[in-house]
Amino acid sequence: MNDLAHTNVPDSRGLNAFRTDPAFAALLTVYLPKALHPVLEPQLDRMGQLVGDRLEQLALTSDKNPPRLLLRDRTGEPCQQIEKHPAYEELERVAFGEFGLAAMSHRGGVFDQADKLHPLAKYALVYLFVQAEFGLCCPLSMTDSLTRTLCKFGSNALIDRYLDRLTSQDMNELFQGAMFMTEQAAGSDVGAVDTMARHENGTWKLYGDKWFCSNPDAALAMVLARPEGGGAGTRGLSLFLLPRHLSDGSLNAYRIIRLKDKMGTRSMASGEITLEGAEAYLVGAAGQGFKQMTDMINMSRLANGVRSAGLMRRATSEALFISRHRTAFGKRLIDMPLMRRQLAKMLLPTEQGRSMVFHTARVLDAADRGDATMAKVLRILTPLVKFRTCRDARKVAGDAMEVRGGCGYIEEWSDARVLRDAHLGSIWEGTSNIVALDVGRAVRREGALEALTDYLIACLSEVEDALTSPIAQAIEDVSILIQAAAGEHQSAQEAETRRAASALYNVTSAVFLAWESARLTATDPVAATDRALLARMVLSERLTTRDPLAPAEPEPAWLPDLLLRAGRDAVAAPHSTK
Repeated sequence: MNDLAHTNVPDSRGLNAFRTDPAFAALLTVYLPKALHPVLEPQLDRMGQLVGDRLEQLALTSDKNPPRLLLRDRTGEPCQQIEKHPAYEELERVAFGEFGLAAMSHRGGVFDQADKLHPLAKYALVYLFVQAEFGLCCPLSMTDSLTRTLCKFGSNALIDRYLDRLTSQDMNELFQGAMFMTEQAAGSDVGAVDTMARHENGTWKLYGDKWFCSNPDAALAMVLARPEGGGAGTRGLSLFLLPRHLSDGSLNAYRIIRLKDKMGTRSMASGEITLEGAEAYLVGAAGQGFKQMTDMINMSRLANGVRSAGLMRRATSEALFISRHRTAFGKRLIDMPLMRRQLAKMLLPTEQGRSMVFHTARVLDAADRGDATMAKVLRILTPLVKFRTCRDARKVAGDAMEVRGGCGYIEEWSDARVLRDAHLGSIWEGTSNIVALDVGRAVRREGALEALTDYLIACLSEVEDALTSPIAQAIEDVSILIQAAAGEHQSAQEAETRRAASALYNVTSAVFLAWESARLTATDPVAATDRALLARMVLSERLTTRDPLAPAEPEPAWLPDLLLRAGRDAVAAPHSTK
């Protein structure tokens, strides 16, 4: 291990991000099909080692060398080229090429497997990858989501033309994807989109401006536009597939006006686009664009939650490592009660987030296999994850910077970069208010709450513990709260939507943690105990009222050991999932 680990500036560089996280391998036994364990665990171990050193260094370099937009080549000819730093290109090669993260959900062949892989395979690897690099995860997610949307709604001709390149692991053949939706007057209010689609000589052509387009030089982009005469609001929108280049190799008729100077995700280009009669292909039926794009947005929201959960784990892992290896006033930081309290406040939302995104991947798999009830459960879990996991990541990342101290504020370390990136999750694909209102919409219009509560009660039926009674009561109470906030005449209660959504998230995560504990009892009693303790913490810290002026209760006797088990220096082999 790095000698600096035992100085006053502990450095975790070189540690394996998979092996330092004991709960990770245990949870794979709960969520991953058994046949995939021997396939995925070596890949997670390999990714964990890359994250702990090589990818971390590439990410730091990419952050300091953001992409540049070249409008003309040296002869003066227009070129519309985005120049990426070699470090970012190497990150692309690892993610798209070596690990096939955008391909594995859509075809066989990744890791020599005959069929496409379970959703958790992708999300587990991304959960690790993002602990080194966040920016590239946006193009990864958009390529993955665009491919899903194309296969779900596109014509056979479009699928045959583009699927192989969208899922290629050959960087010379790969087509990356993007999503061009945001306009100046139409951010969260999608119905205000005024990009126009005109059918000219048998071809759809797009006209208008898109204000925030990440991965703007992607080979393919999904675009919302309003066909002439299509009507107002979201019902008048259609979805189009926009190629960067035409069949003759020339640039399509849209320009990248400029790149955004962003607070975070600086490694990845985001720009402004003007469409000047760009040729595009209608995806699915006209007038169904918003519904079709919603599927892509929901997958992007889930991916956003996975990334935020991964960032929280990165931040918490660093804080745990520092607290084990740094001393002050003659003690290790982790031996100080106040530090343990801070670490516990970081660990709890981190593990809530992980359980939420891993379990949502399980529900997604069932929904995609045709389970209509699980589709309703997925409909409400996705905005819940996007709302709360992404917001929690901002706080956890800030607290981790504080644990490192002054060095955390220095750009040689990743704390500042992680904190900047953590703020993105609660903005893209819907701000917190918009996503909380979407939770209410799922309750009010789609019967998603009943499906979720029935599912939670079914999960709870597997738990044989004193936890079941208080969690069951919390499910009942939160159902009343969120139904009031999301009712047909909800305007009077709309201000309570966020509080209700947070409560539903917390109850749901408590159920999932308890369910995981029950599933682990026979195979890993230590991990089972820890998941149960975390479920108890959700009840006591998130779902129980407390007088802020009352004397504090004593620290639980089990907390020091829970924190010590939450991270390790990991030079031994990872926990077996076989």
